[in-house]
Amino acid sequence: MSVRLKLTLSYAGFLMLAGALLLAVVWAFLLRYVPAGQNTGPGPFVPNRGDLIRAFTPAVSWALVFLLVFGLLGGWFLAGRMLAPLARITEATRRAADGSLSHRIALPGRQDEFRELADSFDAMLARLEAQVAEQRRFAANASHELRTPLAITRTLLDVACRDPDRDVDELIERLRAVNARAIELTEALLVLSRAEQGSFARDAVDLSLVAEEAAETLLPLAEARGVTIRTTGTIAWTSGSYALLLQLASNLVHNAIVHNLPVGGRVEISTAVHGDLAELVVENTGAVLSPERVATLTEPFQRGSERIRTDDHAGVGLGLAIARSIATAHGGALALTALAGGGLRATVRLEAQHP
Repeated sequence: MSVRLKLTLSYAGFLMLAGALLLAVVWAFLLRYVPAGQNTGPGPFVPNRGDLIRAFTPAVSWALVFLLVFGLLGGWFLAGRMLAPLARITEATRRAADGSLSHRIALPGRQDEFRELADSFDAMLARLEAQVAEQRRFAANASHELRTPLAITRTLLDVACRDPDRDVDELIERLRAVNARAIELTEALLVLSRAEQGSFARDAVDLSLVAEEAAETLLPLAEARGVTIRTTGTIAWTSGSYALLLQLASNLVHNAIVHNLPVGGRVEISTAVHGDLAELVVENTGAVLSPERVATLTEPFQRGSERIRTDDHAGVGLGLAIARSIATAHGGALALTALAGGGLRATVRLEAQHP
């Protein structure tokens, strides 16, 4: 049986039961004060209990029949009205199963249980649509980025085959550089996948130590580019994977060093605890960025200036995307803010936890 039929029978059954109980109570009270014997004395006719039973039974029967019909018809109508929102939700579910994630229920009316269910379903569809769109963009960009080193390798080999006098050492060096870029990109994709899956053990981690290690590791790159790194802050304990959080901090510091001023650039790293949040902030000088541009920097294969790789340290365009995924996997968030004088502020907020 359908839910509508079950509700209809439930309504009719409840109405019949309530009517029968009411009639039974009335009958019991009436018969209680009516004598059972026949009135044989002089005077007007007075009905006894048998007379009332014979007169009351047909009326009760017709009343119960009326309650049954009224309960079935009224229950069918009310059940249909109550279950009407479910039809819209079911239709949206079928469209989503067929791949149409853009459809929304948009259920009107008062804020009841069906409205909350429909709004929750619409919010889920919106998140799924955004995630699917992001995955499609990621797959397209990843295929493009992975195809580039392979195409370069094939071109170098074709040129070498046509030119037997070509310098072999130069060819090997260029092939090594292209292969290193492909390996770097593949490793970055693996780190991004691991961070998004959240498959890591959690330990107590001090963000100040993570920031110091990241700054020390990237200090040679900063010195080569003429960028000054300054690390300040207090102890900020959180829970997570030390290796992944170090990868997060390293990506932010590396991005701050690479996308900086040609001369006299600065990178400032600080850690702090604000209430229940442990905070890691990386600021750098650099070009002025628009808010629209900043909003796209955490998408895979996006860079602060151009998508073209200009040097050996420009990265593969996954640094900030990996940092955002690591922060999300740890229950936190990464916020990027363009500075008025140029440059970028990257703020990571994670749940504070004492060891």
